[in-house]
Amino acid sequence: MKRSDLPLAPSALPDGVVSLADHERHARLMLGDAVWACFNGGAADEITLRANTQAWQNIELLPRVLRSLAGGHTRVNLLGRELAHPMLVAPMAFQHLAHPHGEQATALAAAALGAGLVLSTQASTPLEDVARCFLPDAGRGPLWFQLYLQPDRGFTRELVQRAEAAGFEALVLTVDAPVNGVRDRERRAGFRLPAGVSAGNLAGLQEPAASALKPGQSAVFDHLMTHAPTWDDVAWLRSVTRLPVLLKGVVHPQDAREALTCGAAGLIVSNHGGRTLDTMPATATLLPRVLQAVAGDAPVLVDGGIRRGTDVLKAMALGASAVLVGRPVLHGLANAGATGVAHVLRLLRDELEIAMALTGCRTLADAPGVLWPSCQIR
Repeated sequence: MKRSDLPLAPSALPDGVVSLADHERHARLMLGDAVWACFNGGAADEITLRANTQAWQNIELLPRVLRSLAGGHTRVNLLGRELAHPMLVAPMAFQHLAHPHGEQATALAAAALGAGLVLSTQASTPLEDVARCFLPDAGRGPLWFQLYLQPDRGFTRELVQRAEAAGFEALVLTVDAPVNGVRDRERRAGFRLPAGVSAGNLAGLQEPAASALKPGQSAVFDHLMTHAPTWDDVAWLRSVTRLPVLLKGVVHPQDAREALTCGAAGLIVSNHGGRTLDTMPATATLLPRVLQAVAGDAPVLVDGGIRRGTDVLKAMALGASAVLVGRPVLHGLANAGATGVAHVLRLLRDELEIAMALTGCRTLADAPGVLWPSCQIR
C-alpha cells in the first residue's frame, strides 16, 4: 500500500462525531461483539479499566486569568528532540481487526498530526511497512518499537535489528504482562483471531515446546514463567541494541529506581489499559510516586484513560513528559481509517490548546500551577 492510498479526506468522518466519546459510541456500531470485547475489555471485573478514566476526571483544574498567552505552544522535548505536542499513539495489537489498512493508516495519520507512534510487536502489519508510512513526514513525532521479549533470544535479536534497520528510534520493552490477565469479557464473547490476521512481526517464530507438567506443577509457574523476562534480560537487551530502551509498565517506586540502575532511558507508567491485573490503581494515581522515585533523572510517560485534552494537561501538570493514547485511536480507525485516527489526535490537540488557554498556560512548563492544590505533587 502506498501513502497516497490512505487519504485524510475529512468527508469520510461519520456525522455528529465531535469528541472521543462520540468516536467510541460510533465504533461500537462498526465492530462485532468479539472484536469489541478484545479492544475495549479489561481484566476480571474491569475495576482498573474504569478507574483509569475516572481518575483523570477526578483531578480538578484551577485556572489563572488575564495572563499574556500570545505565542504560546504545546511543544515539549523528549529524548533529545522537540515534539510539536506531548502525544504518542500507544502500542496496540492487530489493528487490522478495526480497519483493512490497520497500522499503516494509524502511522500515516499519526505522522500527519505530529504525534509519535509506538508500534506493537503484535502489529498485524510488518514493522518495515509501517515505518515507510510514517518516516517520510517531516513534521512527524518519534517512531518507537514496542517489544515483548521472546523465549527465543536469537529471534528477539533479529527483531531488534529489523527495527533498527527500518528507522525506529527507540525500543519500548513491556514488562508488566508476563502472562495475560483474566479477560472475562473476551472469553464470554469467544474472541479468536480471524483468518488473515496475525502478528506480522512474529512470522517464523517457533514457540518453545511445552513439556508435560508433573503432578502438582503449575502451568503458570512451571511453564509460562520459566520464559518470563527479568532484570538481567533488560541488561541483555541494552547490550544488543544501539537504541535507547524504555520500560513500559513500571508502577512501583522501587522498580522505577531499579530501571534507572539498569540503564533504562525512560519509563512509561501503565497498567496495560486495565487488561492485566485488575484492582491496580489508576495510572493518574500511580504517576506521582514514580515521578518522585525517578526525581527527574529520566523521562516518565503515562498512558491509560486519556480521553480529553484536559487529561493531557493534567498529566503534564503532574510531571509526565508525554502521554500515550490507546483505545480512542482504535475507535477512530474503525470509524474512518486514517481520517478517523487523525480526527482523534486533532481533537485532543485542539482540546489541549483550549485547556491551556483557559487555565493561563502559555506553554506546558506552566502546567503544574493549574492543578487544584490537593492534586499537586510539586
